[in-house]
Amino acid sequence: MIRVLVADDQELVRHGFRMVLDSQPDMTVVGEAVDGLTAVDAARTLHPDVVLADIRMPGIDGLEVVRRLVPEGHRVIVVTTFDDDACLGPALRDGAAGYLLKRAGPALLVEAIRAAMAGDTLISPSLTVRLLRGLPATRPAPGPDPAVLTARETEVVRLVAQGLSNAEIAAALVIGLGTVKTHVAAAQRKLGARNRVAVAAWAWASGLG
Repeated sequence: MIRVLVADDQELVRHGFRMVLDSQPDMTVVGEAVDGLTAVDAARTLHPDVVLADIRMPGIDGLEVVRRLVPEGHRVIVVTTFDDDACLGPALRDGAAGYLLKRAGPALLVEAIRAAMAGDTLISPSLTVRLLRGLPATRPAPGPDPAVLTARETEVVRLVAQGLSNAEIAAALVIGLGTVKTHVAAAQRKLGARNRVAVAAWAWASGLG
């Protein structure tokens, strides 16, 4: 069972997250925190597997929660309403186990928690393109040859690089969500990519983005 601590100053948000996570067969919410300091204390007391931390909270913000808890071995996923580049970079640099926009929906939230448990970092797909725009103007060496991918995997990778979520890719290609996940996983394996951001970066460097 994956034990989750939810830190957000809005009761409605905490309640919504709890409903989503407690409905999963392998997850349970073990605690809630209404501000950053309480989140840090609760994480140290409850030892959750994953901490969900809002950025804008009283006391200390979610970025400071990341800075304090990650060095202690905690997995912290930032979940925020604010689509702010000034927060995305620092959160990832300081070791956040994920960065999600609240509007991304419950499916991505669950997926991000499972990814964090697997040692991966999931970022809201809409932010992937923004990350790539921040890379140097000169394209880096692309790495593996595009020929390692099947035609369908290449289609999926192109859409990942455009910032589409798995659900949006499924709709665009008229295939099942599970099939999309299988193709993304296969592409990651073949490309040696740690996460979908790395897949998108490869596509960008290879001229597929």
